[in-house]
Amino acid sequence: MIRSLYYAVALPDARPPCNVLHLKVYYPAAATGSDAERMTGVIPADLSCAPMPVVLFFNGINIGIESYHWLALKLASANLVTVLYAHVAETLPGVIGLTPGIDLSKVRPDTYGSAPTCPAIQSILDCLTRLNEDEHHPLYRALDLNNIILGGHSAGGTVALQNGQFFAQVRAVFSYAGHTMASTALGFAPGTVLKIASKPTLLLRGARDGVIVSSRIRYGTEELIDDPVAKTFDEAYQESAASQAYDVLIQGANHFSIAYPLDETAGRSFLDMEMTRPASEVREQIAGLILAFLQNKPLTGKHIVVRKK
Repeated sequence: MIRSLYYAVALPDARPPCNVLHLKVYYPAAATGSDAERMTGVIPADLSCAPMPVVLFFNGINIGIESYHWLALKLASANLVTVLYAHVAETLPGVIGLTPGIDLSKVRPDTYGSAPTCPAIQSILDCLTRLNEDEHHPLYRALDLNNIILGGHSAGGTVALQNGQFFAQVRAVFSYAGHTMASTALGFAPGTVLKIASKPTLLLRGARDGVIVSSRIRYGTEELIDDPVAKTFDEAYQESAASQAYDVLIQGANHFSIAYPLDETAGRSFLDMEMTRPASEVREQIAGLILAFLQNKPLTGKHIVVRKK
């Protein structure tokens, strides 16, 4: 049985009303049949699986967390407690929307690498610590908070890649359609690729990603053919004998293949190319690759090209 819980977390130093994160935590549950469960719908975690690793997943800009519900179910079914969250704040200066919460002041040539680029991470980890230690909470003693996985899609994938280096408890990072090419508007030279941690890293990308293609002007590389995700794999990952990185190109997939159902009234889905494979098949493959990576299994299958460091 997979259940979920909601929680609200204050974001320090953020100005109201954009200072609240709304969490949804997916976890394996074990029903006791109590009256309290029947009246509230709140069911305790299955402690036979505990302590369980925690996946903190970052949404893309203006993509609601319901679009990642299907993936959260897959991960939780593999005993990976999965946290999604909604945060309404500035996505760009003066523009309000759904965001993973990027602190652009920490993504500049003189600041990158000095501090986390996403303040939400520490606030969420602090919240999970409190819940894990609260004997009255359904997640009591269910979480392995020394085994955190950062994952994300699009800008959320960028957040995952940028922040693994700042948290010792992060064991692995995965991203779909995310990269660390830096915007020239933030002061970076054209073609700059920001470094990421030497932790186990999985970069997934679709061969028909129209959003990344249409966004290259941000990085001063609109005339270049290099894929920003491939460049992140080639130039950003700092190789280490203790970890590995993978770059996986998925044939027939596009930028939003991981998001289902997709709300096409928000975001930039109008820039994407059409998928050339069934959407459900592609989603199953994405989930299978993520789980294989996290379970240290080979990344194999049809319609993919895998590079490894």
